[in-house]
Amino acid sequence: MSNTRDQRLAATFVSLADTLVADFDVLDFLGMLTERAVELLEVDAAGVILADQRGGWRPAAGSSENSGLVEVFAAQTQQGPCLDCVRTGELVLSMDLAADVERWPQFAPFATSAGFRAACAVPMRLRDDIIGALTLLRAAAGPVDRDSIALGQALADVATIGILQQRAVSRQEILSEQLQATLYRRTVIEQAKGVLAERGDIDMHAAYTLLRDYARGSRRRLSDVARDLANGDLDAAQLLASDVSRGD
Repeated sequence: MSNTRDQRLAATFVSLADTLVADFDVLDFLGMLTERAVELLEVDAAGVILADQRGGWRPAAGSSENSGLVEVFAAQTQQGPCLDCVRTGELVLSMDLAADVERWPQFAPFATSAGFRAACAVPMRLRDDIIGALTLLRAAAGPVDRDSIALGQALADVATIGILQQRAVSRQEILSEQLQATLYRRTVIEQAKGVLAERGDIDMHAAYTLLRDYARGSRRRLSDVARDLANGDLDAAQLLASDVSRGD
């Protein structure tokens, strides 16, 4: 591992541990987790699903807002390594999704058609409470590197502790209220992405990047900016033309 990667990894753990701040945004936090997982773990994509208050599982973040990847992670809430992982609380691996059609008859063909051949899902858990899972995807078939799996689990562990520690309430309240609110805000972000994509004639990933960069540049929470945009309180043209959102 290079010194640069060591430094990046150390910075990532510091960022994931630093959740006790007034403007903590769990969606931006999970987005950072998936993006850093791709950068550090030699995988091609990463995503997180979280528990909702009805006992189901929903996608909460991905390393890209590419429509194909978003659909893959949405499909995982019905079948696949991520769902098996949250049900068992254990690591779930697939070295070749094309050979796992019997295991996951709906998910495996869907994932391979999106360009992914190997998968690894690690639980986001604290003792007996499983709040979700982090899935790592690779375009090439073959085993996911053991060091990458170990680091992925470590990242998931720190992220889980950070989310649970961020609220000074009981664990059950966090699971049923905080995480449910997170999933609701994710729906608002999807609506805002659609507004930007249509107004700017751009793809969904570019729309998400503009939305996130605008929120960071204006020192506002991602979910608050998305809500204002979806409600019409923030003009999409203003955001599209903004130097902050374009990184100029």
